[in-house]
Amino acid sequence: MTHSLHRKGDTAADKDYVWFMYQAKGINDDNIPEKGKEFLAVVEEVGSVNWGDVKTGPIVKYPKDEVISKLQDKSRLRGVFTSKEKIVEFLMKIKAKDLGLSVIIAGYLDIILDACKEAEVIPHTINFSLGIFGNKDRLPEDRTLEITTMCGHHMVPDKIVAKKRQQVKEGKKEPEEAALELAAFCPCGIFNQLRAEEILKLEKQLNE
Repeated sequence: MTHSLHRKGDTAADKDYVWFMYQAKGINDDNIPEKGKEFLAVVEEVGSVNWGDVKTGPIVKYPKDEVISKLQDKSRLRGVFTSKEKIVEFLMKIKAKDLGLSVIIAGYLDIILDACKEAEVIPHTINFSLGIFGNKDRLPEDRTLEITTMCGHHMVPDKIVAKKRQQVKEGKKEPEEAALELAAFCPCGIFNQLRAEEILKLEKQLNE
């Protein structure tokens, strides 16, 4: 999905790959709660650091069992993997499940294509981000954008990220704690709190 394509920066970006499960209205949108449970069983087996259903929220904020119990026909499941190896394993296992649902992966294109080849999956469509247009002087600094753009709907506010960065820099909050607090703002679960933690650690290191 295009809202996952605008992640900015190279800090830990090679450990940041988004996945989606999508259904098409009137085509393959039957029994989504049951199919969603099977899908999430694979996600959990492979090891997704964060995932969620936008109808309920992410697992960094709500218990997994609660998110699963509230699955509905209009649920949209999304999350994050942290390596190419996990993408390959995920694609192979989902292919074997044959649930009849669309699967989307976002990340470095060469790595994604290579993972698809290893999993013997042929991509149907490829989307690219064309970057940012307009008055870029109004944007926050790059370190903040590396974090805010991990929530494609921009539900992680610039000023809150700046505040967390400052708290980490001053030693008032640990990077892991700040990253989890920021991840909770992203309702669909594609925010990678482990990558955010690595970015925030740079603030701490700069102040040591």
